[in-house]
Amino acid sequence: MTTTPTPVSVDHILPREKAEILSQALPYIRKYHGKTLVIKYGGNAMTDPALQQDFAEDIVLLKLVGMNPVVVHGGGPQIDEALNRLGKKGTFIQGMRVTDEETMEVVEWVLGGEVQQDIVGLINAAGGKAVGLTGRDGGLIRAKKLKMVDKDDPSKEHDVGQVGDIDSIDPSVVKALQDDAFIPVISPIGFGEHNESYNINADVVAAKLATVLKAEKLLMLTNITGVLDKSGQLLTDLTARRIDELFADGTISGGMLPKIAGALDAAKSGVNAVHIIDGRVPHVLLLEILTDQAFGTMIRSH
Repeated sequence: MTTTPTPVSVDHILPREKAEILSQALPYIRKYHGKTLVIKYGGNAMTDPALQQDFAEDIVLLKLVGMNPVVVHGGGPQIDEALNRLGKKGTFIQGMRVTDEETMEVVEWVLGGEVQQDIVGLINAAGGKAVGLTGRDGGLIRAKKLKMVDKDDPSKEHDVGQVGDIDSIDPSVVKALQDDAFIPVISPIGFGEHNESYNINADVVAAKLATVLKAEKLLMLTNITGVLDKSGQLLTDLTARRIDELFADGTISGGMLPKIAGALDAAKSGVNAVHIIDGRVPHVLLLEILTDQAFGTMIRSH
């Protein structure tokens, strides 16, 4: 069971101390001014009302101080809920949702409609100007059918339906919105050469988009404190080489694999820093970007 964090009162902080706190953020604001930050939004931060509010406020503040946040969102639990309402049971092969035509329709209206518009509304209510996009808008995400090889028998392939692999990303629509003070909110839906739709893993979309936009940072909000070692200690700073070792010895496994693999690709392809952060911490984005305190795992290319 998750508990809703109690809003922290700042009434007891003297005005002079508040000014001191704000001035400590200045080097970070200067360093990242004009830079693009791609933020993968998921987990509790997306479903807990207090954390949703914090997230929206953080995004607006980052935009107001001159950074360019781009939001990519998931929505697994919301898709499951919608499928249950229709009496459809989700099937998974090797952790991937099997997406037939009817399931794809549900995915499109849940992600591209309901979830995306909720996030746009939250950001706008917090004083920002958010715009929702799917991969179709401006030809943003071209995709092809994902070929899923069996993990035990490489000669065997699984058909997972309309699950996509990214062919290419054309970021011109995102850049045009950024230049005009808008905050893009992107649903991870791509389209194929015959205009068919594909459901794509949101972590993969965020990582690829960060690479194409030459983002300064990729921040992935999760329901964990970050990458832990075998004894459960948080690893705050990882290099690409160290991650390869953690894959090899099984420290990183399961649902963390696609997340870290995408993060690693982004780090190796020129994104300066990738952060896997705990979305259950109130205002975690501001804490991670505007202070020197680590709230998760940072992955560097070397």
